Amino acid sequence: MPPRFRPLLPALLAVACLLAGVADATPKKKHPAPVRAEDAPDAVIYGGRDDVMRFGAELAERQGLDAAWVQSQLAESRYIPNVAKFIMPPPAGTAKNWAAYRSRFVEPKRIRAGLAFWRDNEKWLARAEELYGVPAEIVVGIVGVETIYGQQMGGFRVIDALATLAFDFPTGRRDRSGFFRDELEQYFVLCHSEAVDPLALRGSYAGAMGMGQFMPSSWNRYAVDFDGDGRVDLHASGADVVGSIAHYLAEFGWQRGMPTHFDVAAPVDVADRAALLVPDIVPSFTPQEFIAHGAALPAAARESGDKLALIELQNGDAAPSYVAGTPNFYAVTRYNWSSYYALAVIELGQAVKAMR
Repeated sequence: MPPRFRPLLPALLAVACLLAGVADATPKKKHPAPVRAEDAPDAVIYGGRDDVMRFGAELAERQGLDAAWVQSQLAESRYIPNVAKFIMPPPAGTAKNWAAYRSRFVEPKRIRAGLAFWRDNEKWLARAEELYGVPAEIVVGIVGVETIYGQQMGGFRVIDALATLAFDFPTGRRDRSGFFRDELEQYFVLCHSEAVDPLALRGSYAGAMGMGQFMPSSWNRYAVDFDGDGRVDLHASGADVVGSIAHYLAEFGWQRGMPTHFDVAAPVDVADRAALLVPDIVPSFTPQEFIAHGAALPAAARESGDKLALIELQNGDAAPSYVAGTPNFYAVTRYNWSSYYALAVIELGQAVKAMR
């Protein structure tokens, strides 16, 4: 509306409402009118959405579940505005800073909690390393970065988080609603197989659960009953958490005895450095190719024969940091597609190990 007409807006709206015979001038939405929960008047529930109920019926048919059960649970799920907010990427132009990122995770509180977690689960960590080849410090690092060893596992109802992102994924970034619909389907499979109330579990804004923050599909595929008690509990069983994380990494290519990364002096020449950075975190170059592009590697890296990736970590306005990532570094990034995350996991685990 042109600025000169804005003072007339309240009067115009009042006239429009009178003519329409309604008391609410709220614009219509593309979805059916929201249904609000009686116990929380501000909460929009999905029970009034035909598309959600159809999804529930189709999900039940695909997975051999009771349709009435699935739909009744979905009918209680709610749209959570903060979920839609938190899934958005950081504002454009936000500078990455490895030193600042590292300081959030490799710090005294997590190290102390990591020591207690290692002590309490020493038997399971040793067994997981023997079975899957994943060192204890890597598992300890993941649990520490993800949830501070179970202290921060998320307060959102998982069904609400997944439904929000499945049916009302926010605009402004690449649409991942299909991914979250698949995860919502896997969540019902999980709740059915583990005899869990779908309305009871809580997790992150993205629907990740437990000490290791497994998405439902990862829980169904990779979680293991490591203590043999007949159920998988990633919220309270340290044994199951340790075994499941180690199993996950092994399935994503962890190789026994291989380092995660080596020190490296990146090429001085911009073109050579850019060539090594093209594959990002995917190990793509032999040590000899690194050297041919002007990178300097320690003897252990030169003799390893494994493919490497030049990992660049920005430090704000300061010079970037670099490491040469191995296939095991890449395996850690399968847990979270971020070199910053992977190196924080590795260095937190190393810090806890050094304090033992």
